[in-house]
Amino acid sequence: MLQQSQMSPDTFRTSPVEQAPAVPFSGHINEGLRVGKRLIVVGVVEPRPDRFYILLSCGPGLGQRPPSDVALELCVLMKESQVLCRACVGALGRSGEDRPLLPLHRPPAVQGRNLLPKKNISALSSLQIEISCQQSQFQIFVDGQQLLSFGHRVPRLQEIDTLWIAGALRITKLG
Repeated sequence: MLQQSQMSPDTFRTSPVEQAPAVPFSGHINEGLRVGKRLIVVGVVEPRPDRFYILLSCGPGLGQRPPSDVALELCVLMKESQVLCRACVGALGRSGEDRPLLPLHRPPAVQGRNLLPKKNISALSSLQIEISCQQSQFQIFVDGQQLLSFGHRVPRLQEIDTLWIAGALRITKLG
């Protein structure tokens, strides 16, 4: 069984969680991130949702709060139908830029290419979110469709060693 305190990215890839972890969730990523590593969160959006978050941080933080270095914060704002992606590095405040809010619905094709997932994210919908760690950026996919790319703000990827999930998302599987 996958334990919150002993979560391993290698276990992420191959083993379903026997019992769905409770949200808010915090789990350790053994050996931190590296280029090519993928984190997959499968879940169901709760009824009457406001928002949910997926964060990657450096260290476990204190209690229910992440540490000052958040390498990636993906916040899905349900009422606004938008996604906010940002990083916060250093105790003195943000380093790097917040990404603009992105609509959750699929826009018309742009130069023959659809940019966002086909399905709308709404209450009680199931979804799979994949975060793929690349050389210079994270690539985020929703149900197999690329949502966005976000440049690394933490240069030493192995220091990114904690996954946080909070808000109106019921986890059904981590991979």
